Amino acid sequence: MLAVRQAIQRQIHDFVGFGTGVVDLDLPKGDPGLFGPGTMAWRVHADFTSMMIGGVAALLLQMLHPRALAGVWDHSDFRRDMPGRLRRTAQFVSGTTYGATGQALQLIERVRSIHDRVHGTLPDGSSYSANDPDLLTWVHVAEVSSFMRAHMRYHQPHLSKAEQDEYFAQTATIAERLGATCVPRSRPGIQAYLHSIRPELRHDSRTREVARALLDQPAPRLAAKPFGQVVLKAGIDLLPDWAAEMHGFRLGIDRHAARAGARSFGAVLRWALRDGSAIRARRRVDA
Repeated sequence: MLAVRQAIQRQIHDFVGFGTGVVDLDLPKGDPGLFGPGTMAWRVHADFTSMMIGGVAALLLQMLHPRALAGVWDHSDFRRDMPGRLRRTAQFVSGTTYGATGQALQLIERVRSIHDRVHGTLPDGSSYSANDPDLLTWVHVAEVSSFMRAHMRYHQPHLSKAEQDEYFAQTATIAERLGATCVPRSRPGIQAYLHSIRPELRHDSRTREVARALLDQPAPRLAAKPFGQVVLKAGIDLLPDWAAEMHGFRLGIDRHAARAGARSFGAVLRWALRDGSAIRARRRVDA
């Protein structure tokens, strides 16, 4: 059983960037990073399973915005590398949450430099840019709202409203460092924002193709297909009803199987992961 535990943990470490040079949570000693132990950002982002499920839901939600979709369509190899996009998001979240201050800021600057190259024209002739503050806010809200929904469904269902607000306020600082403006910092603010932006969202043939590229591939490279399929179905199930309806998703009886499967896999991964991002970062801070 030890060999199985170690094999699963190695794959999770690889997925979030340990040992690749992308994420180093061990140095410098004593540096708490942008948040630090005990914060809600550390707590919510520590559970690998709920973060993966939330990441899938976030991608499906983000692509409903025409300008976010255009960036993926024009500037990524989404047909072959959609899981890679999820992996890079996991590495960014891990590094900015648990990395030392310098590394977190370096990751943010790297994303800003990538955004400088992501711009173009929509099919209707209007322009888009990944540096658009409003678009950055949309991408951020879609992400953190999905992370919170997944965390409460699969890990800690009884978080107080104050704890949820603390999480949204803390993670808003990352979006603002990337260039987002008017970022909601509370649960009511997130809900109001999602309601207000719905008239801007669309679903068309390009949305269907990008979604299919995600759903036709196992989400993580972990243990392989069974886990990937559970994560994908649980991610679809996590979507707000209006977003699932826009995509045309119908889970039906599979909803119960998706949730049961996600909870079972979550228990296995928590058993296996004895040296996760939060634990490793805590050792750095306490050193």
